Amino acid sequence: MTDNMTNDDTTDARRTYRRRKVLAGLGAAGAAGLAGCGGLGGDSESDAGDGGGDDSGGGGGGATGGGDDRINAAFDDFRGSGPLAQGRSDIGGTRIGDLPNLSGELTIYLGGGEGGLYRDLLAKFENIYPDFTATPRESGTADAANTIISEGPATPADVFWSVDAGSLAAVSAEGLAAELPSEVVDPVPEEFHPDDTWVGTAGRARAVPYNTDELSEDDIPDDVMEFPEFEGFQDAIGWAPTYGAFQSFITAMRLIEGEEATREWLQGMLDAGVTEFNNEFLVSNAVADGALNGGFANHYYALRVQAARPNAPIDLAFTSGDAGGLINVAGASVLSASQNQELAFNFVRHLLSAEAQEFFATRTYGYPMVGEIPPVGGLPPVSELDPPSIDLRELSNIQPTLDLMRDVGVL
Repeated sequence: MTDNMTNDDTTDARRTYRRRKVLAGLGAAGAAGLAGCGGLGGDSESDAGDGGGDDSGGGGGGATGGGDDRINAAFDDFRGSGPLAQGRSDIGGTRIGDLPNLSGELTIYLGGGEGGLYRDLLAKFENIYPDFTATPRESGTADAANTIISEGPATPADVFWSVDAGSLAAVSAEGLAAELPSEVVDPVPEEFHPDDTWVGTAGRARAVPYNTDELSEDDIPDDVMEFPEFEGFQDAIGWAPTYGAFQSFITAMRLIEGEEATREWLQGMLDAGVTEFNNEFLVSNAVADGALNGGFANHYYALRVQAARPNAPIDLAFTSGDAGGLINVAGASVLSASQNQELAFNFVRHLLSAEAQEFFATRTYGYPMVGEIPPVGGLPPVSELDPPSIDLRELSNIQPTLDLMRDVGVL
């Protein structure tokens, strides 16, 4: 977006991008598209070029970071192997070779369902830096946050790396997270590091997967609050209300629209015959199967479906400025009790390196947090979406949402 655009021009441009065929060009992506892709996570379940340099030789990763010798990091070692990882445009951002060496030991609490992918990335860092050791401890997002809060200043954790901003905010609210230096947070949009005690590492956008045999992109209402009355979704839309990402979406709705309007919306969706699924991948598959016209899901599930089934009639729409357009993030914080804070700060910088951001983009289909790294699959960049103005820290206040959902009969 250019600085001289009017507000109306900006809104119109965002809506144009919202309506674009974000999955266009994925038809050639076969089952191999799932290789290395497990989804971004985000629920306690839990999401194109030659790398801007010489992929095979590190692509400019030979800077010494303060005069130390280092092993160059090659993009190919981080990039996923599926078709969506091919043909990507030049990639900018800070390369691992431009960062200080990782040296020492860190205890990292991993919160959420992406432990395998996170361990894979940790192993890559340990490969590059023989003097670096990462000891992960895995659990659900809420469990990890509650453990840190219970341990307090005695926690052995140096870093909390979670798939959910709400859990990071909960730890921060207890005064247990250190303020991150500007060189850590500056590459990331401010809304994804609201108080600098944590920073987003990869994003996931709420989206509306829809069946292209039944609906066109212009059919989908731009306002999620209109969905209960939309004829195209009557008895033909799915959701996964036990999923953490869906509950964050309803929390955002409650904060934006108010409890009564959210209650009416939930009841309206029940009256419209919404179908319940155990997770949002199943929702997206049902849309592709033609069992549903549309659904509620994080954006990357439709890409996973399309990568495995290139001819599936599924596409994505994004609503504008409301809870349906929420962008949540995985992120990391450094614990204030850590005796290894400088190393921990440097580690978080590595999570925001070009190589790590490419790892998240091409292996989980998540939204990169660094602007120089494009998302996969023709997705519009974060800057061209229209999420609601909401402080992600407020998403940690989930209990009123659960109470409301139970009261309506959704849970």
